[in-house]
Amino acid sequence: MTQIAFYSTVADSPSLESSRFQIPHRSTYSVVKRAIDLIGSLIGLAILALVFVPIAVAIRLDSSGSIFYSQERHGLMGKSFRIYKFRSMVDNAESLKSQVKNEADGLIFKNQSDPRVTKVGRFLRRTSLDEIPQFWNVLLGQMSLVGTRPPTSDEVSHYSEHHWQRLNVKPGLTGEWQVNGRSTVKDFEQIVALDLRYQTAWTPMYDLVLIFKTIYVIFARVGAF
Repeated sequence: MTQIAFYSTVADSPSLESSRFQIPHRSTYSVVKRAIDLIGSLIGLAILALVFVPIAVAIRLDSSGSIFYSQERHGLMGKSFRIYKFRSMVDNAESLKSQVKNEADGLIFKNQSDPRVTKVGRFLRRTSLDEIPQFWNVLLGQMSLVGTRPPTSDEVSHYSEHHWQRLNVKPGLTGEWQVNGRSTVKDFEQIVALDLRYQTAWTPMYDLVLIFKTIYVIFARVGAF
């Protein structure tokens, strides 16, 4: 789906119209950033090859359903793409969402004790192993190693004008949100502020700093549930 098609399928509003004319962030033109993404994605896919079989077996033994979970998300300038993760919830999780209380504020959904998450899924989420298939999205250029959290269609359909600024960069496997509280950050406006701070502070070196901070956060299990 192209960017123009995406905007035409969402309810018309001034914020959506103005967002068409936003200028992509300078990081999207960086050869160094893309090189870091390519190297990182190849390393990540090599790790995926090593852990795929045990994770796949654990997921299937724990609950019925597919090994992977995919969902339409929106990236650079609102362009849609399909994200891939290891499945961490029961197979019919979306149909059960209305029965789960949202503990977050704003345009995100979070519940620390979400009953839809499987036992294996909780482990995958705590260790971020569920995110590994997204290295494929990075390799394809749909995502970056570092960027913003990729929003869902339900989320972007309610965006105000300043929210669209977070999509001036590619969505990332990690970013300011992940290294500054991760799942403990439950205010959407705080996430937006962190994403915009990343755009202001960005340099290739800053990406590397956030990558190494992410590694620490994962192994220290900071802000994970």
